Amino acid sequence: MELSSRVKGMAESVTLKLNSKAMELAESGKQVYNLTAGQLPFRPPQAFIDAVRSELDFLKSYQYSPVAGFVDLRKKIIEHIETTREINFKSLDEEFDCVISNGAKHSISNILGAIIDPGDEVIIIAPYWISYPEMIKFCRGIPVIVTSNIFDVFTPPLAEIRKAISEKTKAIIINSPNNPAGIHYSDEWMQEFAELLLENPHVSVISDEIYFEVCYYDPRPTYFYQKHPELLKRTIIVDGISKAFASTGLRIGYCVGPKNILKGIENLQGQLTSSANSLVQRAMMNYDFSSSSQFLVPVKNHLRDNANVIKEKLKEAHMMKCWYQPVSAFYYMIDFSQTPVFERYAENRKDKTDYSVQICEDMLNELGVVIVPGTDFGMTNSARLSLVLHKEAFSEAMDKIVQFLSAIPHKDA
Repeated sequence: MELSSRVKGMAESVTLKLNSKAMELAESGKQVYNLTAGQLPFRPPQAFIDAVRSELDFLKSYQYSPVAGFVDLRKKIIEHIETTREINFKSLDEEFDCVISNGAKHSISNILGAIIDPGDEVIIIAPYWISYPEMIKFCRGIPVIVTSNIFDVFTPPLAEIRKAISEKTKAIIINSPNNPAGIHYSDEWMQEFAELLLENPHVSVISDEIYFEVCYYDPRPTYFYQKHPELLKRTIIVDGISKAFASTGLRIGYCVGPKNILKGIENLQGQLTSSANSLVQRAMMNYDFSSSSQFLVPVKNHLRDNANVIKEKLKEAHMMKCWYQPVSAFYYMIDFSQTPVFERYAENRKDKTDYSVQICEDMLNELGVVIVPGTDFGMTNSARLSLVLHKEAFSEAMDKIVQFLSAIPHKDA
C-alpha cells in the first residue's frame, strides 16, 4: 500500500516533533516549560458545564443532529455573529446560513474543499496559522504568501496584497486576531482592505475570527465587512467555542456565509464526517453566549499580566528591539535575529539562513523550554511563545529564554 501524492507532499509538523521531545524530557525527570499550548488553563464557564450536564439524560443528545447542526442553534449563532460584529444579514439581498463543524479547523478545511479548484490561488499572510498552506495544497490550490514583520507589528502592507492578487486568486484568508502574532489589524487597515476588495470583485474572503473575543487591550477588533456590508456576500466568517469557552477538546466550530456556498459546505461535510457533537450542540442552545464576556475577564487579566512579563524581561536584558505590544489571542512572536545569541548561528550579517528550528531545539535541550519555531508560521529566525502558562512558571520560563538569547557567543581569536 502506498500513500497518495497529496499526503506525501504534506509537511511534517515541527511543533509535534518538539512536543514529543519535551514529553521525553519531562518523563526523564527534567523540568520542562511548555510554551506551545494554544489552550487556556481554565475550566469552561460553569453555566456551560451545567448546560452540558443538563443534556446528559436526553436521547437526542446521543443521536445524529442534522449535518449542518441543529436549526435553532444555527439561528442562534447567526444572531450572535450579528450582535457581536454589529452587522445585519437581513439588510442584504441574499440568504445567509451557518454550518456547525468539528472545530474551526474543520470549518476552514470544509470551506477550502468547497470553493477551491485545482490551480486556484489563495492569499495567506505571514505569520499565518500553520495549517493554512497545507490545507490549500491538499485541495490542489496554490498558497500565495504575503509577508509582514515585527517593525510593522505584523500588519501586512495593503500594497503587497494588491500585488499578490491575480486573475487566479479565489480567496484571501484573514486571521484577526492573529495566531501566532497576538495582534489584530487596525480599523484603518480594515477600511483600506475593504476598499481593495471592492476593486477585486472576483476575490472572496475567509475571515478566521476564532480569537475574536480574546482581546485584552482596546480597541477591539473590527472587520472589513463592517465598512462595506455588501462584502458579506463573498465572505465566510469562521468562529467556534475553543477559545471563548476554553473548550478546545469539545471540537465545535462553525462558519457563517452566503447560503449557496454553505449548502456546498454542508454537502461536503455530510459525505466526509457527518454532523458535529450533538450533546455539546444541545448544551450550546441552552447557554447564554453573552455571558462568556464575564468569564473571559480573568482570562484577559492573565494574558495581559504575562504580556507585561515579556516586556519587563526584555527590558531588563536590553532587548527591546524584540518588543511589540500583543493585544489579543494567546501568543507572542520573538525575533531571534534581534538578539545577541543570533551571532552563535549566523555566519555574518548577510546570512539569510533560517535557524529557527535549531535555536528552538537548543533551547529545549539546554533549558527545558519549548517554543514553536517561526518556520511553521512562515516567519524566519523567530518563534511563537504561548502566554497561557501560569504567571510564576511563565516568568521562570521567560528568565531562561532571556538568559539564552542574551548570551554573547565567544569568538575564537
